[in-house]
Amino acid sequence: MARNPLKGLPARRAPRHPLLAVALALAVAAAVAAALTGWSWYGAAHDDDAAFARTRDTVLAAGEQAVQNMNTLDHGDLDHGLDIWESSTTGDLHTQLVQGRADFEKQVAQAQTVSTAKVLSGAVTELDTRTGRASVMIALRITVVAPSAKPAVKESRMLGELTRTSTGWKLSALGQAPMGDSAASPQQPSPQPSAGQ
Repeated sequence: MARNPLKGLPARRAPRHPLLAVALALAVAAAVAAALTGWSWYGAAHDDDAAFARTRDTVLAAGEQAVQNMNTLDHGDLDHGLDIWESSTTGDLHTQLVQGRADFEKQVAQAQTVSTAKVLSGAVTELDTRTGRASVMIALRITVVAPSAKPAVKESRMLGELTRTSTGWKLSALGQAPMGDSAASPQQPSPQPSAGQ
């Protein structure tokens, strides 16, 4: 006859406090749920922060490039340079450039200037991702070379407003930053920005 291996072992007792066991199980489940919820909230908040930071970096890169473009122009490659100006802008600024293009071409061709710009530093001063609007301040070193003259070099601070378009962030306003007042708003420039003057 087979021997029962469980024979002689004490019988398992039912828990003395079944309510305590249930309460403990519920407390553990609640703690796990709270931890998961907290982690999800933390992750979502940091995802939003990361997305904002990426957008800010995109805006700064677009602003720096557009402001550099608008201060770079070679009379020997005028059509290409002005095409770049127009592709860097939107809104009223773009309209002004297009409407004033013919007169400006004559001025630059007559002056025979070559302007180049180098970005020294830049910062996003405002960013509204909901409306697709941003403001930047860009410091530039601009060199203008004219025939029979020494190159003229100046450093300038520009304030730009950018608007999000279907093809990326573009300049919608550009102006000189007044010295000593970094909070000033950019003004709509005339159709002859500083690059060709």
